[in-house]
Order: sequence, then C-alpha cells, then structure tokens
Amino acid sequence: MKVIIIRHGPVAYDWERTYSSCEFDKACTQYDKAPIMRMSYDIPVFNLKRVYVSTLPRSRDTAIEIFGNKDFICTELVSEVPLGSSFDCRMELPLWFWNITGRVQWFLNSNRQAESRKETEARASKFVELLNNDDCESVVVTHGFYMHTLVKEMQKAGFRISKSMRNYKNGDYVVAEK
Repeated sequence: MKVIIIRHGPVAYDWERTYSSCEFDKACTQYDKAPIMRMSYDIPVFNLKRVYVSTLPRSRDTAIEIFGNKDFICTELVSEVPLGSSFDCRMELPLWFWNITGRVQWFLNSNRQAESRKETEARASKFVELLNNDDCESVVVTHGFYMHTLVKEMQKAGFRISKSMRNYKNGDYVVAEK
C-alpha cells in the first residue's frame, strides 16, 4: 500500500505583524476560510484509489488543483491542528509570539487550545487505522503542522516514510509505504 501525503497549496492571506489576542483568533479564522493561490505540483503518479481531504477549504481546493473535480473523501481526521491565542490580551504582540506560544500550549496539552497534542495523536492514529482498513493506494491532502503528527503515527504503524522533513512547505509531499 502506498499513501502520498501532500501539504495544501499556498493560502492567499496576508498576516499582520502584530495582533491582540482577539485579533489573532479572528485572523486564524479568516486564514482558515481564505482561498489558495495557484501553483504547480510535482506529485508522483500511481494507481490512485482514494483522495482524502480535510474539512478546511484549502485542502479540497488543492486536491481539485492536482486531480480535477473528483469525489474526495472529506474527513476532520486530517484537518489542521487548530490554533488560538495563548491568553487574553489587548496589547498587540508579534505574530511569531502567538504562533509559538499556541503551539507550546498544544504540546503541553493545555486546555487553552482547542485540541491537545494527545487529541491530535489520537486523531492521527484513528486515520492511520482507517488507511490500514482500506488497504489501497491513496492520497491525503492535509496541513503542515498536522503532517508531523500523521507521519509519526504512520511510522508507528509500520509505514516507511520517504523524504520526511522538518518543515513542510506548501505543495510538499511524503510517500508512505507498507
């Protein structure tokens, strides 16, 4: 079984340099609704049976860019790890601050974030179980931060991963084989 995991295309969204906590939360919501920009994808060709996409539009839009308008399997199991502000604050702080502190809270399983690391790992594990049960050649169009957890869970389940990266850029992919 071969599974190609692709990070969605670049999002047409301009982040500000600083945000209050409320502004950051609003910007995250706007980003999740923003369209993708066109780009070319260099994805390996194989006997594809299923294409899984997340519930966020950028995942489905990327799948349409690559494969045309087909029947995709939409599942929250491959959606991005939600990100929110790490605390309430009216003062504007740098974007990098909100990103880092939110992800640290996720890693530490803080209930301030909408989903904890343990919940993300359980979600990814459930998706890997679904892939194993389907046992067919598949593509997963997902998100950069989530890809790290998904790849780790696939490795735990016996998948060999090619070209695993520290930072997945838009349009990057890995191949998982079992």
